[in-house]
Order: sequence, then structure tokens, then C-alpha cells
Amino acid sequence: MSGPRPTSEPRRAPDAVTDLVRWAAFSCVLVPMVLIWYGTSPAGAAGTALGLAAMTGACCFLMRRSERAGSRRGGRHIRERAEDRAPVD
Repeated sequence: MSGPRPTSEPRRAPDAVTDLVRWAAFSCVLVPMVLIWYGTSPAGAAGTALGLAAMTGACCFLMRRSERAGSRRGGRHIRERAEDRAPVD
């Protein structure tokens, strides 16, 4: 058993995208099992699992892409120029 970590090691911030993908993967397994339990055909449950897996993969890709784009722009999605802003009276 390991003791407490030394204070010199920085704690890593939790990765929200990774947590979300883990829950989505769990759902990709749980939902078809529940469907089979309640009498849905195995083929229907397999189709549902494939659909959920495809949606999870697409969302993961888009979230990671958004994170990278945000980090390159300093966390801002829209750059404002002084002449684009509405004048203040």
C-alpha cells in the first residue's frame, strides 16, 4: 500500500471529457443489457449498442477538437476587434 503523495508532485486536474466518455462507454454496455432484460431482440439491442458507440465516438472527437482549438486561442472562441464592438453611449 502506498502512502500519501509527496507535496512536490502537482495534482492533476480531473479531465471532464475523459469522465464523460467513461460514462458514455458504460451506457453503451448497460443500455443493451437492459433492453435484452426487458425482452428486446438481441439484434435490436446490438443495433442500439452500435448507435450509442458511434455517437460516443463522434462526441469524443468533437470535444477533443474543441479543447485543442480553445487552447490554441487562449480559451476564447470568438475574437473581438475594437471596430466590431457596439459603441457605448
